[in-house]
Amino acid sequence: MKVLGKLHQHIKRKGLRATIRVVWRRYVFVHWELLWMKRDLVSPVPPHQLKPYPPLRMKTITVHNAAAFARHFGDRVSTMEELAAEGYTGHMYLDGNGDAVAFIWGSTRAYLDRHFYGCTFPVKKGEFFEFGGELARAYWGTTLSVDLQLQLWKAMRTQGCNTVVDVCDAHNIPAMRLHLRMGYQEQGRIQHVYRLFGRWRFFRETRYSGTRLDALRKPSRPPAYASMA
Repeated sequence: MKVLGKLHQHIKRKGLRATIRVVWRRYVFVHWELLWMKRDLVSPVPPHQLKPYPPLRMKTITVHNAAAFARHFGDRVSTMEELAAEGYTGHMYLDGNGDAVAFIWGSTRAYLDRHFYGCTFPVKKGEFFEFGGELARAYWGTTLSVDLQLQLWKAMRTQGCNTVVDVCDAHNIPAMRLHLRMGYQEQGRIQHVYRLFGRWRFFRETRYSGTRLDALRKPSRPPAYASMA
């Protein structure tokens, strides 16, 4: 009965069609298209118009301080402990109360994503794989989305890396725009992840030419006045 009650509430909030899509993706079939992206660690980030944010403290994530995620990312505490124990490089940003409001991870070796997609993301020499970046809602649209990446890139350079690589869900428009804003380039590769009946997963990789992101680029502003010539 509790499940039916939640389903009824979701239909009232989102509508029947949206609810059917959610149920289908969660319990029947979902296909993720993950675009491989990359950029060097020294080129400047293009100009942006993001908002400033209040002062925060950056800390390296360890098994001993992962409890700081409890307030804003309560379901991730054990995951953060696992990643720290496995030796990945993680940064979190703490507010004045000591609560983590943002985090990001990097791996210099092949990363097995056991917590979401279920596949392994390979890493070449000189690269690191960036994953798990997330901000609390109050910090969306702020320069924190830029700063936390720049700080991670700086840390990974000290580990001998010169390139950051990651994947971006082709249906996640805000994430793809963030990649454009940070100056990432497409690799022309797509990691496909299929989940069937919420249990079985299948993977394959395809390649493409050209770009999948051009439609998201903001058009250049027109001139302030028309030529009289």
